[in-house]
Amino acid sequence: MSAVPVSDSSPSKTPDSVNDGKLTWIERFTQVLHPLRRALHLVWAADSKSMLGMAALAVIGGLLPVSQAWIAKKIIDGITHAYSNGTDARTAFIGLLPIILLEFFLFFLSALVTQFRRLLDEILDHKIGFLINSKIIRKALRLELHYFENAEFYDKMQNARRQSEYRAIAIVRAIFLIFGSLITLTSFLALLIAFSPWVAFILFGAALPAFFVQTRYSEMNFRLQSWKAPESRRMNYYEHLLTIDSSAKEIKLLGLGEPLLTRYGELFWKVFREDSRLAWKRSWASLAWGLLSTLSYYVCYAWVVFRALLGAISLGSMTMYWAIFRQSQGSFSGLFESVNGLFENGLFMRNLFEFIDLPEAEDPTKNSAATPDPSLGIELKNVSFKYPGQHEFALKGVSLSVRPGEKVALVGENGSGKTTLIKLLTRLYEPTEGEIFYQGRNLRDWSIDELRLKIGVIFQDFVRYQLSVRENVGFGAYEHADDRQKLDAAASKGGMEEMISEFSEGWETTLGGWFQKGRELSGGQWQKIALSRAFMREGEVIIMDEPTSALDAEKEYEIFKRFKELTAGKTAFVISHRFSTVRMADRIVVLKAGEITEEGSHDQLMGCEGTYSRLFEMQAEGYR
Repeated sequence: MSAVPVSDSSPSKTPDSVNDGKLTWIERFTQVLHPLRRALHLVWAADSKSMLGMAALAVIGGLLPVSQAWIAKKIIDGITHAYSNGTDARTAFIGLLPIILLEFFLFFLSALVTQFRRLLDEILDHKIGFLINSKIIRKALRLELHYFENAEFYDKMQNARRQSEYRAIAIVRAIFLIFGSLITLTSFLALLIAFSPWVAFILFGAALPAFFVQTRYSEMNFRLQSWKAPESRRMNYYEHLLTIDSSAKEIKLLGLGEPLLTRYGELFWKVFREDSRLAWKRSWASLAWGLLSTLSYYVCYAWVVFRALLGAISLGSMTMYWAIFRQSQGSFSGLFESVNGLFENGLFMRNLFEFIDLPEAEDPTKNSAATPDPSLGIELKNVSFKYPGQHEFALKGVSLSVRPGEKVALVGENGSGKTTLIKLLTRLYEPTEGEIFYQGRNLRDWSIDELRLKIGVIFQDFVRYQLSVRENVGFGAYEHADDRQKLDAAASKGGMEEMISEFSEGWETTLGGWFQKGRELSGGQWQKIALSRAFMREGEVIIMDEPTSALDAEKEYEIFKRFKELTAGKTAFVISHRFSTVRMADRIVVLKAGEITEEGSHDQLMGCEGTYSRLFEMQAEGYR
C-alpha cells in the first residue's frame, strides 16, 4: 500500500494567482483563439455530420424569433382593424386564419429545432468524450516513463482530463448560440434602428458591462481550477485508498479510516472555500450589472407605450416592439454569455492541448545503417542515467557486455541501480550519457515496438489484471492471446498448471475482486500468472525482476532448478535478493550506488571476499 503523506497543510501553489490579471481583455482573448480552433477540429473529427446539423438548426433558430414577433404584430393589427371597420368576426377570423396557421407552424418548427438540437448535442457529447479520453490515454501510452514519476505530470493530466470533454462540447454549443444570436440580433436591429437608433444603442450598451465582468471572472475561475489540481488529485487518492480492497485490511487494522477521512474533509473544505468565495463575487457582480440591463429594458418599454399613446405606432407594432425589446435583451445577454463561455472554455481546453503537445520519445521510422547481427549480444558503453529533476546519477559509467544466450544475475542493495538498468535495456528510459547496443545496433535505432517484441519482462510490481486467466497470461503476446497451445506452454513454464485445473471455468475464470464472479488469488498465485505472462513472449531476451519473491521456497527452487531449461536459447537477466537462486546464473554482476563493483561466477565472487561474499554470508547466516 502506498505511504500516506504526513500532512496536507502546505499546498504546492496558492490561489492568490487567481487575482493576477495584467493583460488587457483583447490580449487575454487572443490567447484562447488557438485552442478554440483546435477544439473545433477535435469536434469535427468526432462527428462532422452532427456539427453541420447543429449549424443548420442554429440558422433556423436564429430566424424564428423575428418571424414570430412579426406574425404576432399581423394578428393584433388584424384584430384592431376588424374592430375599427366593423368587420364581422367570421370574416375577420377567416382572413387571419393563414397567419394563425403560419404561427402554429413556426411554433411547431421551434419545438422540432429544440428537440433535434438536444439530440445532436447528446450524440456529439458522447462521441467527443470518447475521442478526448482516447487521445489522452493514447498520449499517455506514448510518453516516456519518467513523466509518470513526476507529480506535476499528474497535475497536468488531471487538468486535461477533468473538464475537457464538457468544455469541448460547450465550445460547440457556444459557437452555434453565438451564430444563432447574431442572426436574431441582425434581424432585430434592422427593425429597432428603423424605430429608434437610440433604443438599439441603449439595449446593446447596457449588456456590455456585465459581459466584461463575466469574462474577468471566467479567467479567475480557470486559474482557480488549475491551482487546485494537486488538492483534487490528493482527494481522489484518499477516496481510492479508503474504498479499495488492496488497502482495506491495513486501514482497518491500523485505525486509519477516520484520520484519512478527516484529511479528505480538510481538503474538501479548503477547495470549497476558494470556489464559494469566487462564486459569491461573481454572483454579486452579475446581479449589479444585470440590474442595469433590466433598467434599460423598462426605459425602452415605457418609450414604446408613450409612442403608442401618441398614435405614432399601432397596437400590433407596440406588441412587436415589446417582444423585440425583451428578446433582443435576452439575445444580447445570451450572445455575450456565449462569447464569455467561449473564452472560459478555451482556457480550459488549453490544458488539454498542452498535455497532448508534451514531447514524446523519438522512435525511428527508418532502418539504421547497422544491420542486426544475432551473433552479437547486448553491450552497454559507459552508460549513465539521471532521473529528471534529480542531481544524483542512478547509474554512473556502466559498461557491460552480455553474450547471446548468457544468463546474468544483477545483485545489489536497494537503490543500487538494478531496476534502472533493466528499464534502460527495455527503452523505458533513455541513457543520459553513453550508448546501449543490441545485436550490434544502437537501441535508439531500433523501433520501440520491434525491440520490445524481442523482450519478455516480469517486474516485481507486475500488474494484476482484473480479467480472465487467459487474458492475464495472453497479454504477454497479445497477438497470440487466443492460441491455446502457446498459453498452455507458457503456463507450464510459469508453474501454474495445477492452479488452472482448480478453476471451475478454466482459462476463462475472472481474476481479482473488482467484478462479479472474480476469483482472488494469493500473492504466489499472482506471481505464477506474471511469470507465465513473461514466458508467453517468444522473444530473444527475458528479464525477471524478483520473479519469485512471493513464491514459497519449494516452488522457487523448482523454477530456478529449471531456470536454464526455461531460458534455453535466450539471453536472461535476473534480479533477486535471494542469493541461493542467483548462483545458478552464468555470471553475477554486483552494483553499488549505480556502479558495477564486481562481476563473475558465484565461486569467483565468493573467493574475492567483496560485497557479494559479504551479502551472501549475511543472508546464509539467517538460515542457520
